[in-house]
Amino acid sequence: MNVLAKPADLEAAAPAGVFVEEVKTVQHYTDHLFRFRMTRPASFRFRSGEFVMIGLMIDGKPLYRAYSIASPAWDEELEFFSIKVPDGPLTSHLQKIQPGDAVLMKKKSTGTLVNDALVPGKRVYMFSTGTGIAPFASLIRDPDTYEKFDQVILTHTCREVAELKYGEDLVQETLNDPLIGEFAKDKLVHYTSVTREDFPRKGRITDLIKSGKLFEDLGVPPLDPAIDRGMICGSMDMLRDTKALLEEAGLTEGANNKPAEFVVERAFVG
Repeated sequence: MNVLAKPADLEAAAPAGVFVEEVKTVQHYTDHLFRFRMTRPASFRFRSGEFVMIGLMIDGKPLYRAYSIASPAWDEELEFFSIKVPDGPLTSHLQKIQPGDAVLMKKKSTGTLVNDALVPGKRVYMFSTGTGIAPFASLIRDPDTYEKFDQVILTHTCREVAELKYGEDLVQETLNDPLIGEFAKDKLVHYTSVTREDFPRKGRITDLIKSGKLFEDLGVPPLDPAIDRGMICGSMDMLRDTKALLEEAGLTEGANNKPAEFVVERAFVG
């Protein structure tokens, strides 16, 4: 397959009205997880937690997928955290990008995992599995999140221990950041679990919610719609099951045009 990745080639072939941005750094975490950072167009505006369509020119045609922006709205670069699908139409090529290469990005961002879609509360849970942590990587680095909530609980469940590394690095970077660290140090909690390997906390997040272990470990009461808010991003099964548990606890799903107690992101990468 012919994949255009060099900036000059992509600029010449790109459709009208699409950004062509240069890859600055690439970091591979496991055989199927990597992150990359790229230039940010001067005119591009987004809210922390939103996603955008990014892609490549493959065999003369642009191919896009929805990716959550992992960097906060104030960042000068854009960060993305991606899976590697061996036969994925886009990710099988995207995983091979190097610094100096270029990617396509559409001009409009959107998404439901934004602070504006939640009504005020005391505590916000950010429930994530796998690369579903990406929008929360944006939100936990945004001062607005800490102005809106007294406690920010980021949960991240993966199959294997090595897959937690991005989130662990992210939280440390956030706490050490000169801008965000002061906001996060007394409010941000990182709660991890693994499903397929031995680990201090083992199990799906839904099982840890149902058994009460999540709340016991955190030293907080069970979900309460009066004070607790939720954001959910992960696999289709995880979205469905976590949504059901939040509704069982009395929380109502919200949206950009109707803020409520929890929100779900349904955009996927493949």
